[in-house]
Amino acid sequence: MTAAGAAQRHVFEYAVLRVVPRVERGESINAGVLLYSRPLSYLGSRVHLDRDRLRALDPAADLDAIERALQAAAETCSPSPTGPAGEDDIGRRFRWLTAPRSTVIQPGPVHTGLTNDPDADAERLLRVLVLPVT
Repeated sequence: MTAAGAAQRHVFEYAVLRVVPRVERGESINAGVLLYSRPLSYLGSRVHLDRDRLRALDPAADLDAIERALQAAAETCSPSPTGPAGEDDIGRRFRWLTAPRSTVIQPGPVHTGLTNDPDADAERLLRVLVLPVT
């Protein structure tokens, strides 16, 4: 039982999506977050590509292709994804998205937390870890 009126908090896992425009250099910018909570049957994402920051790392980066790749990751987290991802449960989709890879879009390490509102936490993580500091 929880304290008077407090909502029960559930475990979640999250990872930052990074854009590595020139894999050989290893430089990256954060461009999204993935959030998964098994107890809440939740898989969500938030993405934001800061085009100016990316151009600073690689003026020749294909920004449109990178945005499409980020949107494809976000689509994989949607309640009704299309394509082969739609056949997997949300846990498998999260594990697939967070598997190490050496492409332009790379997941960071998986971290954990507690939530009673995964949508709000996805927004908070985007604000803290991805959006420009104001």
